[in-house]
Amino acid sequence: MSTVAAQPITGPCAWLGAELASSTSWIRRFTPAELAELDAALGAVRARGLAWRRITREDFPLPRFSADLAAVRDELEHGRGLVLLRGLPVERYTEDELRQLYWGLGTHLGTPRYQNAHGELIGEVRDELRAYGAVNQPGVVQATGAPVTSRYKARSSGPLRFHTDRADVVGLLCVRRARAGGVSKIVSSVAINNAILARRPDLHALLYQDYYRTREGEERGGDRRWYALPVFGVRDGRFTSQYSRTFVEAAQRIDGIPKLTRAQDEALDLLAEVAEELCFEMELEPGDIQLLNNHVTYHARTAFEDDAAGGRDRLLFRLWLSLPNSRALPPGFEVLWGSIEPGALRGGIAQA
Repeated sequence: MSTVAAQPITGPCAWLGAELASSTSWIRRFTPAELAELDAALGAVRARGLAWRRITREDFPLPRFSADLAAVRDELEHGRGLVLLRGLPVERYTEDELRQLYWGLGTHLGTPRYQNAHGELIGEVRDELRAYGAVNQPGVVQATGAPVTSRYKARSSGPLRFHTDRADVVGLLCVRRARAGGVSKIVSSVAINNAILARRPDLHALLYQDYYRTREGEERGGDRRWYALPVFGVRDGRFTSQYSRTFVEAAQRIDGIPKLTRAQDEALDLLAEVAEELCFEMELEPGDIQLLNNHVTYHARTAFEDDAAGGRDRLLFRLWLSLPNSRALPPGFEVLWGSIEPGALRGGIAQA
């Protein structure tokens, strides 16, 4: 049963941005031996002509590196909830080879999940507005004043507010940096929980109650365009948070959805304020793989500017992973996750 955390939650997942800035223990550089194993596994799947979607863990053997990746998985679930793998020589590979390599590595961490209703498994985070023209974005108002209610803000070059993705872990492989901007911002949602408890316990309690969110633009099928879920939850002493203010705001335009109270809105304002205070900012370098546990971290991004002609157009490959060592979730969270049992295959976007 989900209960309000009446005391601060302690442990390595309750880190502060200033602490992260003074440490490199969360950064893990690829070793020459690990890169050699990755190259050997990549060579084997390419020799067989395996498309990246068809690669299994058995197809991509990493005899020694797999043990280190198991330790990474443990850190994601039981440690800080974040790991940065650094030093993948992305310039050696074509984009197709990178997809095969990234997918193969990901199978040693967890099971990839669908990121939208169209079956996307490796998302491309880039400025599609520049590359392909207008892209609809949830919760964004057009110049005409009409709200746009589909697809992702992540597909433009604009800033992204702090949020979680719908999987245990999100992985971002930086292929290319932008000409300017695109700074990654990460924060411990556990630390946010503790700070709000100390400052405003009345608003803290509200965040353990239901907020209505929209499904529109994210999923096909189902009887409802919306669902209700708390922002914070605890089960068996383990914390979880699912947060995107964009989808809360979009749900307010749906007929029949209860309007946010002033106190509920104030709680979200305070959450956003504390997230900015406690966050850590970093610039992802080509070859970085940022891994974040969505149950205990939020992530955001500043706006960016590309220079496509100069080869500086931002491109990240995104994986959503269900972890075999994941935590149990509070009752009621099935509405988003599908299963709340520990280690269950869960998350992602249901396919029609």
